[in-house]
Amino acid sequence: MKQFIITPAAGKRLIAKAIASYKIIKESIDTKTLVIIAGTTNGYVAEEILSDINQLEGFSRSRFFRGVVLPPGQPLTESGRLVDESKFPGDVIIRNGVWQKGLTIFDVVDDLKEGDIVLKGANALNISDGQAGVLIGHPHGGTIGAALQAVVGRRVRLIHPVGLEKRVNENINKLARALNTPGVHGARLMPTTGDIITEIEAIHLLTGARAELIAGGGVNGAEGSVWLMVKGSAYQVEAAEKMIKSVSVEPKFDL
Repeated sequence: MKQFIITPAAGKRLIAKAIASYKIIKESIDTKTLVIIAGTTNGYVAEEILSDINQLEGFSRSRFFRGVVLPPGQPLTESGRLVDESKFPGDVIIRNGVWQKGLTIFDVVDDLKEGDIVLKGANALNISDGQAGVLIGHPHGGTIGAALQAVVGRRVRLIHPVGLEKRVNENINKLARALNTPGVHGARLMPTTGDIITEIEAIHLLTGARAELIAGGGVNGAEGSVWLMVKGSAYQVEAAEKMIKSVSVEPKFDL
């Protein structure tokens, strides 16, 4: 058993590597439609998957999101959304192994069918209940509202790449009832039923080792970090250590 600290940026890269190697993704990429909905964590996911299929050219994480949370006082945003969205590149839509540049979830949602995959980040994570939630700022439910039409209506698979920094204590259904009540101000919350992949699942997918959250926090660039206890065979723990070390110097996400 060994302990490791993982920063939010390193966690995003770790999760992305795990999803790119995920058997479900590997088996579907050439014959199904894969939708990577724009978001900061999904920017890393898109990089890893596009790199694997040799189509990374032309992709950039720099504006691969619609809404973004920044510290108070940032002049670039209004209510967590960039004022200038002219550089938004669209979501990453991969159909039968080919990146369909410039399209969004809204362009393809009606054509998605059983076996296709949607990757969508989350804003809230209840680890013990295995629940995820997405903050909603759009009056029609935003991208998750569109995606759920296919997920619920046609059994399209929904996967949430989400860092442990998003963890909450309360049941997410309970939080959603509170935030979605008439008269409440601010974002709404959509509970979802997607497969959740955090740093914990990522380590297991990549190495076979088992990870457990034991602590969190830090300063001077380690804010939001998580401490994980990793257990397994000597080979598995060594592989986890090598993988975590490879992502440990991932720079923070900058606009």
